[in-house]
Amino acid sequence: MDLETGLAQGAAYLPSPHCDNRPAGMAIELLVIHAISLPAGEYGGPDVAALFCGTLDCRARADYADLAGLRVSAHFFIRREGQIVQFVPVHRRAWHAGVSRLAGRERCNDFSVGIELEGCDDDVFTAAQYAALSSLTRALRAAFPAIGAEAIVGHSEIAPGRKTDPGPHFDWARYRAAISLR
Repeated sequence: MDLETGLAQGAAYLPSPHCDNRPAGMAIELLVIHAISLPAGEYGGPDVAALFCGTLDCRARADYADLAGLRVSAHFFIRREGQIVQFVPVHRRAWHAGVSRLAGRERCNDFSVGIELEGCDDDVFTAAQYAALSSLTRALRAAFPAIGAEAIVGHSEIAPGRKTDPGPHFDWARYRAAISLR
């Protein structure tokens, strides 16, 4: 992790306009795991990147109509084959968590890094994704030691009732073992 640029080494970088500065003095203390696919349940296409970069043509598909005007991003997106794409430098605030709360603290975007896995609630994640996620997590924890075991959560944990990702097929035990958190 290059702390000067906020970019992860080896990640492709597609800058998103959907970010801003973190509040002054705000430390990165939380890692939020998400899942996304566009179209829903389909993988490998350009639409997630287009959504995060603000270029998705929401008229192209009827099921994209509710995405019109949405301004959302994540710091990272991990594709099914393990490729990591970065949209927002980690020192900036990506807009991934929405209305959120953890341990009484609201606005989780202020103090978190968001990682999206290409996937959905109905599917398992790939070995390549777990390997890339584990490697990225270790790099983030080395750069930001405040991200402890209790500070790695799913989107569902900070937005209960509103979000379900990364979903029931995300193997938390496998992931925590890979990053040496039991």
